[in-house]
Amino acid sequence: MADKNDKYDENIEGKYYVDRSCIACDACVIAAPDHFNMDEDDGHAFVIKQPNSDEEEELCKEALEGCPVEAIGEDG
Repeated sequence: MADKNDKYDENIEGKYYVDRSCIACDACVIAAPDHFNMDEDDGHAFVIKQPNSDEEEELCKEALEGCPVEAIGEDG
């Protein structure tokens, strides 16, 4: 389960975030490429855009559910 107190600073402010348990598997970027990006230097994902529609919300939920280490949180 993701910990909002351990989230990466690169996450844009809002409901979704990626914490430091990320293993850089790229699953979230594949599921929701407009919302997640990879830090190529440090090797972790982070949120670049919060969802603004039901469709975007579904993509972010898909990314969260597909994360193998539960590094994505949705409680801001």
